[in-house]
Amino acid sequence: MSRPEPDMFDELCPSSFLPVRMDHRWAPLVMRLLEAAPLRFGELRVVLHRISAKELTRALRILERDGFVSRATAGRAVTYELTPLGRSLLGPLKVVYEWTADHWDELLNARDPVEA
Repeated sequence: MSRPEPDMFDELCPSSFLPVRMDHRWAPLVMRLLEAAPLRFGELRVVLHRISAKELTRALRILERDGFVSRATAGRAVTYELTPLGRSLLGPLKVVYEWTADHWDELLNARDPVEA
């Protein structure tokens, strides 16, 4: 393995914009839910019942900030949908989901001793 360049982690380095890190654990799941159609906040909460309203709001704001999700308001109804940039990330995310499914048992076995 070669030695990292000194400016490898400069704030303008492409790795600092790496979308897979997404700053929020629920962000990829929100994107996956929005793949089929735009959804309202309450519809997202029904499916993501383990997430608090505060955390869902945070995930949506992060996704909107990064250009993956857009927010549309019609009266009191707020709808979220994937942007073209967000849609372009679905393919790579599916590869990660498939890898996770293929290695599910290994991932669980690796985690168990550490958490015990």
